[in-house]
Amino acid sequence: MIDLRSFASAAHFTLVGAALFTVTAAAQPVRPEAPGAENTAAANEITPELDRSISRGLAALAAAQHPDGSWDGGTRYGRHVGITGLAALAFMADGHLPGRGEYGDNVQRALEFVLSHVTETGLLAEDTSHGPMYGHGFATLFLGEIYGMTAGGQDTALAARLHETLVKAVRLIVQSQNPDGGWRYNPVPYDADISVTICEIMALRAARNAGIEVPKSTIDRAVEYVRRCQNPDGGFKYQLTSGGSAWPRSAAGVASLYYSGIYDDDAIDRGLEYLKDSAMPGPRSRPGAHYFYGHYYAVQCMYLAGGEHWQEWWPLIRDELISRQTETGLWTDNHAGSSYGSAMALIILQMPKRYLPIFQK
Repeated sequence: MIDLRSFASAAHFTLVGAALFTVTAAAQPVRPEAPGAENTAAANEITPELDRSISRGLAALAAAQHPDGSWDGGTRYGRHVGITGLAALAFMADGHLPGRGEYGDNVQRALEFVLSHVTETGLLAEDTSHGPMYGHGFATLFLGEIYGMTAGGQDTALAARLHETLVKAVRLIVQSQNPDGGWRYNPVPYDADISVTICEIMALRAARNAGIEVPKSTIDRAVEYVRRCQNPDGGFKYQLTSGGSAWPRSAAGVASLYYSGIYDDDAIDRGLEYLKDSAMPGPRSRPGAHYFYGHYYAVQCMYLAGGEHWQEWWPLIRDELISRQTETGLWTDNHAGSSYGSAMALIILQMPKRYLPIFQK
């Protein structure tokens, strides 16, 4: 079992790593950094209703975990390393870690499941995975976050295995970046889309925060790819050669810039306005396709933007998600199953707790 150090030390470690994860001057003009919500809470961020919803959701998600430590993606995807990683992050967002907290054992078993599904190339995937780079990105994000929150303790065999797997997973991401600077469904550098690209950027950011080496050139190229995907209306297309704007992938596009170390930029300003015009939660909101995926990134964008963006967006998405929780305590996603929808919803709802290192600038 991995020994833990204090959250204060983990936060310091994360910020040191984050400071090194910025694009070069040639790729990004220097502008004053906009204040995020990391150190500036909105009024009444956490309510009794939110606490009850999270408690019910975590209990229901824990009950859905399989004996081997995994969660599944419904009938479409089966047991899945990416969804397992996201589910574990939902518990980590409440402070649960191996050896710590009511759900520490759930996180421990999820870690062991993910570590048991690494190939010789470093790919994290089940044998039956379709488009495995989605799952690989989410699973690598999980490994980076848990390594950053627990590293520095006793040198156990599991900690060494975690480090080795994370290094291999990062290497695979770096090597599969395509010439345009993005990533696609499979770990080969032939194609790219904005949706898979954000998964890999967040994974690399989490790993770099935790002290794993990531080539700066990889991030610079990713930034250029993301910039080229932005449309004149501020939204983002799916690929360089196709697509109008849509709000879920536009949230991914803005988040890609943030997690590449860009915090104040015209591309971000235009992207945030597009999101507010196209995807503002509230009475007129409709679930639609990629609802949880889109709001997972959108809420991170508003949190990192801070100020009025966060203050306006947060209570709306909080109350909307609480209202959509089912009697079972889970959230239903028709595409990838209730474990996926619930993990995403719980990560969103626990943003104000500020536990996960990835959400720090």
